[in-house]
Amino acid sequence: SEMSFEWPWQYNFPPFFTLQPNVDTRQKQLAAWCSLVLSYCRHRKLYTLDVMEAQESPVFNNKKISRKLSVEAIQVVFEELRKKGNLEWMDKNKTRCLIMWRRPEEWGKLIYQWVSRNGMNNSVFTLYELSNGDDTESEEFHGLEEWMLLRSLQALQAEGKAEIITMDDGKGVKFF
Repeated sequence: SEMSFEWPWQYNFPPFFTLQPNVDTRQKQLAAWCSLVLSYCRHRKLYTLDVMEAQESPVFNNKKISRKLSVEAIQVVFEELRKKGNLEWMDKNKTRCLIMWRRPEEWGKLIYQWVSRNGMNNSVFTLYELSNGDDTESEEFHGLEEWMLLRSLQALQAEGKAEIITMDDGKGVKFF
């Protein structure tokens, strides 16, 4: 819920919603925005963002102090997240993006820890079982969107810890 999310102090500080002209100040400000966007998306388990919708989202629109970040400024924040490897544009016009509050390698590591912890190496899973199965309900990767799940498994495949396989009903994965 919104209530349990902890907003950083800057969020109630009106100048935070205007990009600062001073280079050093702006760097700190962008770092704070990036961190806020990632922790908010993580809290809400959001994996895709729309730039126009984002402007109305509580993260960029603080109704209590009547301040919102402009669409231009949101794009600057998103561009910063892209440089850090946490965001990828889905279209040429940069209207929608994939948001990665955890990079694929980090998700891969979590999934592999779960597999090893449960002694399931050498087992085969469907992607659905991993992201939506009863066995993974208490895991952080439960509910992971398929594009991100595939990328995390590709990262594990590159490390030789898994192999993505084609099955009758789509894709599966075998862990080593």
